[in-house]
Amino acid sequence: MVTDRQLQRSKTIQQRTGRTFHFATRLLPRRIRHPTYVLYAFFRVADEVVDGETDLPPEEQRERLEQLRAEALGREETDDEILAAFREVSEERGIPDEEIEIFIDAMLSDVEKSRWESYDELADYMRGSAAAVGVMMQSVMGVEDPERAKPHAVALGEAFQLTNFLRDVREDIVDHDRIYLPGDTRDRHGVTEADVRRCNPTDGFRAAMADELRRAERKYREGVAGIEYLPDDCQFAVLYAAVLYAEHHRLIRALDYDVFSSPPEVGPVRAAWLWAKSRWHWQKSRDPVTVFRAVSAIPDEEGVYSSPYHAEGTPQAD
Repeated sequence: MVTDRQLQRSKTIQQRTGRTFHFATRLLPRRIRHPTYVLYAFFRVADEVVDGETDLPPEEQRERLEQLRAEALGREETDDEILAAFREVSEERGIPDEEIEIFIDAMLSDVEKSRWESYDELADYMRGSAAAVGVMMQSVMGVEDPERAKPHAVALGEAFQLTNFLRDVREDIVDHDRIYLPGDTRDRHGVTEADVRRCNPTDGFRAAMADELRRAERKYREGVAGIEYLPDDCQFAVLYAAVLYAEHHRLIRALDYDVFSSPPEVGPVRAAWLWAKSRWHWQKSRDPVTVFRAVSAIPDEEGVYSSPYHAEGTPQAD
């Protein structure tokens, strides 16, 4: 059984490192909220091995990740509170070992790889780093028909991570020497690695960002379409998470794609406003797709924005 101490430590990690996700997690029912804190903490512990402040040499990073794998899968005993709590949740909720393996493999790839030459390469990476997270959350929620819901969970996990990549271009290159903008997209728009290193928002960089935003938005639409397969008392929280993450797209467009000069952040006031608006629409329709179209910063398939804020972030006329 997960102890109060383990739970509090997990919650604190999420509050400190995942504000957007924490806003949405608080809306989940307790039976889902508490194990979600534990899952997130496990993900951060693994991520800190490769992106933490300790700056371990690659060989030590690989050794630590393999140790985490063994402890997370119950192959070895652990004295780490987070790993112990994760193992409890994993066994209780039936999280597939395969998804844990895929996730750790993605973290291992971060040790060696810092550029992705095509979107297909990036998608392979995200299957472990993001999509596996969505599939694990299905287990935590106890989805009745996981195979039907799985493609949508994968798509939404990828959408969230693509948004993070586009939001954090400066942080990734400056702090971690990584470029997640796919090489084929950069080549298509004449964006050089030097442009990214100099944090230079060239016209080509702006065009590449616009392309990748549209790609992420297709993933959001696919992902949100599967929220209906989640338990009723979990649907709004996941929908709200999608609205919050997607709000970064409005901010990025409002900055004319210059995420170098002023990194886009969704503040607590805006988050609260989006919650109220999402809740109001939810009470009216209880349909995730309808609410997402009405509230989010994501246009529909024809590029039409239903939100009161258009692509540049300025209020539209009534």
